[in-house]
Amino acid sequence: MKKIFIRSASYISAQETFNNGLFTGSPIEYTETILPFAEPSYKDFMNARQLRRMSKVVRTGVTTALRCLKDAGIETVDAIVSGTSYGCMEDSEAFLKSIVLQNEQALSPTSFIQSTHNLVSAQIALTLKCHNYNTTYAHRGFSFEHALTDAVLLLNEQSAENALAGSADEMTGFTWNVLRRFGLFKQQAVSNLSLFNSNTRGSIAGQGSGFFLLSGNHNENDYAQIDGIELIYKAGGGDVKNEVARFLSAQKINAGDIDLIITGRNGDMLQDKMFDDMHNTVFANVASINYKHLCGEYPTSSSFALWLAANIIKQKQLPPCFEETGIDAEKINRILIYNCYQYRYHSFILISKCN
Repeated sequence: MKKIFIRSASYISAQETFNNGLFTGSPIEYTETILPFAEPSYKDFMNARQLRRMSKVVRTGVTTALRCLKDAGIETVDAIVSGTSYGCMEDSEAFLKSIVLQNEQALSPTSFIQSTHNLVSAQIALTLKCHNYNTTYAHRGFSFEHALTDAVLLLNEQSAENALAGSADEMTGFTWNVLRRFGLFKQQAVSNLSLFNSNTRGSIAGQGSGFFLLSGNHNENDYAQIDGIELIYKAGGGDVKNEVARFLSAQKINAGDIDLIITGRNGDMLQDKMFDDMHNTVFANVASINYKHLCGEYPTSSSFALWLAANIIKQKQLPPCFEETGIDAEKINRILIYNCYQYRYHSFILISKCN
């Protein structure tokens, strides 16, 4: 695989990620069932008229994309590839409610038009006046990984010189209630900073929007390079270990060459045992940190992990909330992200310092 570089990265989550506050201060603590967006000021990216017409997930998605381009110093891109599992949930709910309340009569098409999964990437293209490649992946727990893979393939094939890849997912109260019945989320609100001490089933709901500007050409301002992506669906513990070994072998490295693992532990007492088993066997001597106590659980949360990993490598520092781990960030040159969503969607993203 040709080297692919992360030129810029922007993220809006439950933490102060948009302005890099997570790396300079303490994380925000919540005791709510859904971690909200810590929304920034949008005035530098969109006017009030545009904002009024956008739902929260579209606002955050478009803003992070525009921030990526601004930081990279370019005006448009050759490809826009996004991933979302839930799509524009707020507008989807509004449309479905109107069907019931209005007895399927005289329905306004606005909510339906704004509820489609590809709305974020479409709005980015409209804002940029970009008529190039534009695709959205709605593949549940692999949505972001497939978007990232597509962007990497485009760059490898030299079908594009740069590509904007990212994800956007939001959570509403109605959707949370539905998913809670399936055991995805905890029955009672807990502090996100104490998530891993809860010892109960389920996680805490989150949401996030983020984009990465990728390029096949190296630049001195690049964050990191993407070395490999591996996806495993419905695999048992032994199968995952074998696939990880094969993946690392394909990259011509072993577990000892990894400086840090960012894992998708989510506070679910059963699912976290799987991560504990991997930590005690395959990655027994590798430093690790978790991230879902910061952003919550959602299908495309691995994009938050990638934003975190890229910034750790670029800034050569860990956020203050990880200082107690004793990990020397100066020595971190290669990071492996291991996420698992709903016990079925296993993903590995390997990134390293640009060379």
